[in-house]
Formats: sequence, C-alpha cells, structure tokens
Amino acid sequence: MKNILTISMLMVVLVACNQNNSSSLPDDKEAKEMLQGVWVDEESGDVSFRVSGDTLYFADTTSMPTYFRIYKDSLYLASGTAYSIVKHTEHLFWFNNQNGDLLKLQKSDDDDADIEATAPSVLTYTHQVKIDSVAAYNGNRYHWYIAINPTKYKVTKRTFNEDGLEVENVYYDNIMHISVFQGARQIYSSDFRKQQYQGLVPAAFLEDAILANMAFSHIDAAGLHFNATLCIPDGATCYMVESTISYTGVLSMQLVEY
Repeated sequence: MKNILTISMLMVVLVACNQNNSSSLPDDKEAKEMLQGVWVDEESGDVSFRVSGDTLYFADTTSMPTYFRIYKDSLYLASGTAYSIVKHTEHLFWFNNQNGDLLKLQKSDDDDADIEATAPSVLTYTHQVKIDSVAAYNGNRYHWYIAINPTKYKVTKRTFNEDGLEVENVYYDNIMHISVFQGARQIYSSDFRKQQYQGLVPAAFLEDAILANMAFSHIDAAGLHFNATLCIPDGATCYMVESTISYTGVLSMQLVEY
C-alpha cells in the first residue's frame, strides 16, 4: 500500500510539473516562423508586439522582452501563461487574451514600425534626493539628513498591458540613508534597505516592493521619527513603517499604516 501511495503521489507531481512547465512542450517551428515580424491591431493599427526569433518584444518602452513558444493551438510565454489561438495565417493572428477577449492582429508591412528589438531600460522609481532640517526638543537642537539613492538592485513586477498580455516591468530599488547630529556629535548614521523590514511587512509583498520613500515625521520624548514607505511600483498598495531614533542612537521600528 505504501508503494502504491508513493507512486500515485509521484504521478500527481509529474502531471503538475508538465502542466506548469511550458518549456517542456514541443515547439511548432512552422507556426513560430509565420509569427516573425511586427503585429498591429486590426482596428486601431496600433503596434502590439514584434516577434524576432524566439523572443516577443512589446511595443511599450517599459515591458521586458519574453521568450515564447507555440504548441498546438496555444501561445505560451516564458512565465507559463498560455493564450488560446483562434486563427493563425501568414498575415493574421487572432487569440484570446488574459480576459478572454478576442485580440485580432495583422502583420505590418513596415517591419520597423514603432518598435525596436532591444530590451527596454530598467525604470528608476525615484530620483536622487538629499534633504535636511533641524528639529528641536527639550531645549536641544538636532540636525537630521536623509539621502534617497537609486541602486542597481532590480525588482520585477508582473502586470497586464493594454492588450491583456502578461508583461514584466523591472525597477531599480532604493537605499535610504539617515544621519542625526546634535551639534558636531553624530547620534546616528545608517543605510536602510527594504530587507530590514522583514517581520513588519509580509514577505510576499516585500519581495515585489521597493523602498520608495523616507520622510521625517516628528520629534518627541522618544526621539526623532522617520516614516519609510514600501510600495509595489506604479501601484496603490504601500506599507508605512515608522523608524524612531532615540537620543542615544538606538533604532526601533513599527508598522504604522498599510
């Protein structure tokens, strides 16, 4: 009985892997060859994507190119997302997008129309910012500095473009730096990265988020309070974490808003 259960479980795992791993599927070379070139919407004439070799390049300047394959009556992207093909000829390509809508494309006569077969630039969510000010409490003055610096650490966001196709946009994350002085005496100086907010922000959210902003909030008996904002790029979902720096340079953090 134990062997039977083991074999059954193995079969389930193998079936699931075959369903989710599109790279293991055969590739229709003839269909892929017919797809080479630039494809535009039949009604609007807007460019949807260019196909060059095994790669699909989207028309917008922010979406990353993706490997694709065609198997039977479906278009598979590298992510494993499949789109049902309704009609495919030398000059027509109709398929159902992510919403189930029928997308009707035709091959453009202009092979260079509005799209380059190169990877787009990685997006920077914020520009370099340095701000400072003075805060007073209990007769003492404290000079604080914040520096927001873009990095080369990449965060990938999956979304859907206007055609209902899944695309990847890549953003650069940020490092925040805070320094606090009382006169010439440095009380605190440190960099902040999004990984430091583990345990306060859900891990799944943190993986897709960037450290978007750091701002001074207020000063009180506990110390100087700074609010860090972690957001999904170009999304409405954010978490705000308060970082409090005591007058002895001790850091404490708590979630204040999401």
